[in-house]
Amino acid sequence: MALEEYVKKRNFKETSEPGTGKRKASGSLKFVVQRHHASRLHYDFRLELEGVLKSWAVPKGPSLNPKDKRLAMMVEDHPYDYRTFEGVIPEGNYGAGVVTIFDEGTYEPLSGESGEKELKQGLHSGNLKFRLHGKTLNGEFALVKIKGNEDNAWLLIKHRDEYALDKKFNAEDLVPKSVKERGVKQKAKPKTINTKVVQEEISFKPMLAKLAPATELVDNAGWIYERKLDGYRALGYTGDKVRLVSRNDIEFQDKYKPVSKALSKIKREAVIDGEVVTEDKNGHNIFQHLQNYASAKKDILLKYYVFDLLSLDGHDLRDLELRKRKQLLKALIDNLNDPSIIYNDHISEKGKELFGEAIKNEWEGIIAKDASAPYESNRRSDKWLKFKIINAQEAVIIGYSTPDGSRKYFGSLVLGMFKNDKLIYIGNCGTGFNEVTLKDVFSRMSELPAVKKPVKEKVHRERDVTWVKPVLVCEVTYSEWTDDGHLRHPVFKGLRTDKGPEDVVEEIPMAPLKDEQKNTGKPDRPSSKANKEEIEESFGKKKLKLTNLGKFYWKKEKISKGELIEYYRDIADYILPYLKDRPLSLNRHPNGIDAPGFFQKDLDVEQIPSWIKYAPMYSESNDKDIDYLICNNLPNLLWMVNLGCIEINPWLSTYKKPENPIFAVMDLDPNDVDDFTEVVRVALTAKKLLEQIGITPYIKTSGSRGLHIFIHVGAKYDYEITKNFIHYLGQMIHQHHPDTTSLERSPSKRKKQIYLDFLQNRRGQTIAAPYSARPKPGATVSTPLEWREVNETLNIKDFTIFNTLDRLKEKGDLWKDITAEKTDLKAALEKLR
Repeated sequence: MALEEYVKKRNFKETSEPGTGKRKASGSLKFVVQRHHASRLHYDFRLELEGVLKSWAVPKGPSLNPKDKRLAMMVEDHPYDYRTFEGVIPEGNYGAGVVTIFDEGTYEPLSGESGEKELKQGLHSGNLKFRLHGKTLNGEFALVKIKGNEDNAWLLIKHRDEYALDKKFNAEDLVPKSVKERGVKQKAKPKTINTKVVQEEISFKPMLAKLAPATELVDNAGWIYERKLDGYRALGYTGDKVRLVSRNDIEFQDKYKPVSKALSKIKREAVIDGEVVTEDKNGHNIFQHLQNYASAKKDILLKYYVFDLLSLDGHDLRDLELRKRKQLLKALIDNLNDPSIIYNDHISEKGKELFGEAIKNEWEGIIAKDASAPYESNRRSDKWLKFKIINAQEAVIIGYSTPDGSRKYFGSLVLGMFKNDKLIYIGNCGTGFNEVTLKDVFSRMSELPAVKKPVKEKVHRERDVTWVKPVLVCEVTYSEWTDDGHLRHPVFKGLRTDKGPEDVVEEIPMAPLKDEQKNTGKPDRPSSKANKEEIEESFGKKKLKLTNLGKFYWKKEKISKGELIEYYRDIADYILPYLKDRPLSLNRHPNGIDAPGFFQKDLDVEQIPSWIKYAPMYSESNDKDIDYLICNNLPNLLWMVNLGCIEINPWLSTYKKPENPIFAVMDLDPNDVDDFTEVVRVALTAKKLLEQIGITPYIKTSGSRGLHIFIHVGAKYDYEITKNFIHYLGQMIHQHHPDTTSLERSPSKRKKQIYLDFLQNRRGQTIAAPYSARPKPGATVSTPLEWREVNETLNIKDFTIFNTLDRLKEKGDLWKDITAEKTDLKAALEKLR
């Protein structure tokens, strides 16, 4: 996390906290633990790394008891100078309260080596181990990221060593009484009052959704879906002063007292986003009753459905991602037990399913929201999309016609709308009223007579129309817009007393998005080339056309062919050395991972570009030469991927020495094994056995479900020898793990066992190359690993086309030295025996 986030949250005119500034690496690394008595007491655990303080909030404080696994929430980086900060953060500022130093000192990685490399690797992998040298905290500790939880949730754990304690440990017991009293009694008054800042902080405005056509509704990974409510949008303020405010700053707390009363039960200061609705006993929204709730039927219920949290205890949460804001909101109202306030729940990813439920239950529609998005106040964002079942439109009432027959008050409303700051006529609405609404609307219009016609266009039955000032706003449903810009079959829903005429604009559905433009919730990977459907590239005399770039190869995650091609373009320099001169079997998925794929070995050399390199290889099963693709450069690589080759599968030998493999491979295939940590244990056993006989093994994820262990043999032996060696290694591993491993090829004969696959070491067999993508959910990648990463926290799904390049920039090619020495298999076999 960068210091920009730290600066963004603070007003340095009011707080004495240090500003930005990084420390140049020199001398011992520092740590500090600060006791922070804010709205809630907690401890801040900070480690110097990369010139800043990596920081975790530890609610219960650190412990010297190894049995205590303290929750530690990672927060924004703090500047290095913050390690000496003690003082008062004034009220109205982020983290307002008293900060004192609990402990400080130096720290180092467990290896004792100088430098930050080991620590940065631990931080990146989510398993950071270190040794503290403080006044109170000493010895070995670990910070371990909680898998499958929030991205910032870790555990702070004390290792068992000479400094560990088995008795109950409470950091507060070590805090002097005077410090505790200071945190409770001292008032944190602002040094100055910046009226502008205060006003900005309290001026919350609702975030608005864009209308999207139902045909564009897809099940987006990383998005959530909620019921669209049919009422008045309102922000609820809790704490000392309860308020309920419309998006147009109209105060609702007196009008909707049951909601206000329920909000008053929430003692913490918060700003909540929601919608006030009226419902019948079956839970159906009845919009018209909102306007005259006081005179509505007794069986009509008033409710405030809440779905977002903008502020809590003085902390502005709008920059926090939606999923976390909703977690905090749910926790805030879970114990409220008041039927007037309801948490508007959501489902993840299954938008189409919820839309079907909306149709069945006659809802107005659904809202789709990017779960990782911040709250964008007072703007209509494409991070929130609304999909309506019935078309609805707000309109300005500009007149009414005389009633016909037995009807009282008026016949139809004349409707208008502002377009380019000009009021235009959009049609008449004569249905949807009852006796109560006819009387109420008429009484309001009667107070707004207009001298002249408000619009220039000709109006239906104009001679029977009484004009009114364009002040009242209503909402209607309709079937469609006519060619001349009028509403067809409009039906009155009710008055919008929460909005003014200037808020009324035509709700135009977003234009259908191209596939590559849709919001998918996947990591951002901007690429100008991936944003086109087709491009033609030149590599000297080589011309290459890349097609169907917008086609989704991963439909659920909405990952396109163009993004896959850009991935291979980015990592070409890393993957090509592992493909050089090696025949390739093409595993093609031209319609994505959900459609059947097929293998192609034999190229149609009459149809391929003249610059594509290939090599004829004799096939015993076919009793003929097969023309295999050879990929030694970027254009060949992109040409192959353009065919739909998601994964790249080379032989273990080159076409020049086809009988002699460059590598020997042990493929650990867990198949239906549930506990992946057993795969890790087996891999570590293999490493130990190989190192005992002088062999340096290299490991990577398969990108699918297992692990691949490679040994460089440098084409010194034929396949028979390498296969026999890996077979013998497998037998040794099986002796150490007899219950969980098997050398049996048939899956039916090795259920719930890890297959020690030695048969990959045969002529013509292929295996996914390092850095090859795989046709698996999430666009996973077969990724080289450091052996220290092969631990209980290893998750193959963590390595994808969206983070591999960043990993390479940080770590480089972990296999760059794999060919530095050749393994003497015969000497190694003698040691095994």
